[in-house]
Amino acid sequence: MSRTRNVGLILAVVACAAFATSGPVAKSLMEAGLEPQQASWMRLTGAALILLPVVIILRGKALAATWRSSWRLLIAYGAVGMAASQTLFFYATSLLPVGVAILLQFSGPLLIIGWTKFVRRTHVPRSAVIGVTISLLGLVVVVEVWTGLAFDVWGVLAGIGSAVCQAAYFLLIEDLKDSSDVLVMTASGTAVAAVLLSVTTLPWTFPWHVLTGDVVLAGNDVSGWIPFFWLVLICAIFAYLLEGAAVRRLSAVIGGAIAYVEVVFAAVIAWLLLGEGLGAAQILGGVLVIAGAYIAQRPAKKDGLDTTDQLEFPGMVGADAVIHKSH
Repeated sequence: MSRTRNVGLILAVVACAAFATSGPVAKSLMEAGLEPQQASWMRLTGAALILLPVVIILRGKALAATWRSSWRLLIAYGAVGMAASQTLFFYATSLLPVGVAILLQFSGPLLIIGWTKFVRRTHVPRSAVIGVTISLLGLVVVVEVWTGLAFDVWGVLAGIGSAVCQAAYFLLIEDLKDSSDVLVMTASGTAVAAVLLSVTTLPWTFPWHVLTGDVVLAGNDVSGWIPFFWLVLICAIFAYLLEGAAVRRLSAVIGGAIAYVEVVFAAVIAWLLLGEGLGAAQILGGVLVIAGAYIAQRPAKKDGLDTTDQLEFPGMVGADAVIHKSH
């Protein structure tokens, strides 16, 4: 394995751990009065307000150049990969059991494989297909999708929509690799998402007293500002920057496969912080998810070469250039 690939895998796993903490932390604010969409708006808007001044100071010229050349991709990244993905997932969870909604959203990596193979006509390593399939089966066990099974056509459509958005999120990161650095991409994406979510969230109705009062986090009373800053700094800025950097070193296919590990982290964190059960199903499913992610990222050997470290994507910026891979 190349050094670039190893770094990408480490960044991807750490990003998954950071994203996984958002559930228990956001739950502390939602139990105090925040709506799920308000928590999402707060997280992305806070990230945008911090990242935009930084990127203007450090990458002002690069920011302007990227928007001139790739404004469509940047808007799609923020609108689809961030805003729409979260909104559709929240809508799905309001109509379906949470486990079913999670399963639908995390079918995204399968869509990435299909898009890469049949639309981009790019080779997809067999190990990636096998690994993603095993991880998806593991996810079925982790969320115990068979319990409280329910069907709502709008909920299912929203869940499928969130899966499409998740797939687009990873593919857009890959597409932006040659025209935007991670800081410009993340700052732009959070800004676009914040503006769009403001239309539906109506910020002037935001219950600011939740942040100024005390909330219960991991059984302790803490200021609402603590989970707020955690969501913004760790679950948004830190996590999005790391995942963006990871996908650039791996690929959308491998990044999507590693994303399954987030569900395992989430189950463990909920067990440690919230005392939620971690039964045999979660342990078995977690093992399958991790095994699938491991298989998916293994280099495919062909003629003595590592064919997963390098892939050609015809029709992209620098189309004939080799792209080194890095939800």
